[in-house]
Amino acid sequence: MLSVIIPSRNVPEWKFTQKTVTDLFEKAAGDVEVIVVLDGYLLNPPLTPRQNLTIIHNPVSLGMRPAINAGVAIAKGKYICKCDDHCSFGPGYDQILAADCDENWLVVPSRYSLDGEAWLNGAENIKKYGPIHHLYLTYPFRNDEQFSWGLHGKKWMGERGMTGGYFDREKQRKNILIDDVLSIQGSCWFMPRQLFYDLDCMQIEGYGSDYQEAQELTFKVWLSGGRCVVNKKVWYAHLHKNDQWGGRGYRAFRHQKTRSEIYSADFWMNDRWEKQIRSFKWLIEHPSWYPLEGWPKNWDDEEFIKKYNYAHWLRR
Repeated sequence: MLSVIIPSRNVPEWKFTQKTVTDLFEKAAGDVEVIVVLDGYLLNPPLTPRQNLTIIHNPVSLGMRPAINAGVAIAKGKYICKCDDHCSFGPGYDQILAADCDENWLVVPSRYSLDGEAWLNGAENIKKYGPIHHLYLTYPFRNDEQFSWGLHGKKWMGERGMTGGYFDREKQRKNILIDDVLSIQGSCWFMPRQLFYDLDCMQIEGYGSDYQEAQELTFKVWLSGGRCVVNKKVWYAHLHKNDQWGGRGYRAFRHQKTRSEIYSADFWMNDRWEKQIRSFKWLIEHPSWYPLEGWPKNWDDEEFIKKYNYAHWLRR
């Protein structure tokens, strides 16, 4: 069985949660359970009751990480999948992902941008653009124009990424159906439930309740000896953010977000995790993606990293 956990902190009238739940059940080829965590609110109208649907209601929002942990704690499946409350899936997603997932792997399906209006209106074509398979990591000590400071997954640009509306890296590697990835978006991921526990995933200490989900997961899987891959045999579509659908969901206060970024950068750049058997340098300089855009040749200067002053991140 697959257990799908949906952490949700939205307005009561959010239209996509029911669509996501229905899609998960209808597109599954095997047994699935769906666990929706309504974090600090109730849906109006409520989700339609059905077998294998469980709803957890937190009267006061506890945050994304506690919501995911609450869902995993009651999950029955051999595998778990976390997804946002605004995602559609390809047919047979559950069995396709499980067929190519070793005991120490984290897997994501091919990601497309979801046209929300088309999906709500029952259109056949709901993919806005994609697929988006490959993200690199921003260099944490350089102020990125999109994400500012810290480690963030970002699409490759120019000849190593998006040109002419299509993604060159995705095009060049389209025939590699199970392909290594450095980072993920976080809107959907799939892994063995036991691996989630073995690696102490979704820790609250240091990260806080909401941020750096993708970085923690991918770093822990890679550095413990596992593998993070995209499975191009199946897809999901994640809601395209715009003025109509944006401005909702899990968004940390700025200083909470910055503290999480500081903790993450310091923790991983200095190889502080007791369970890692690979160095962070091994991951960054993996031949599948190195060199990375924006990373200086001396990025691993230990003296600089250990003495780095993060104070200005909090003043931004």
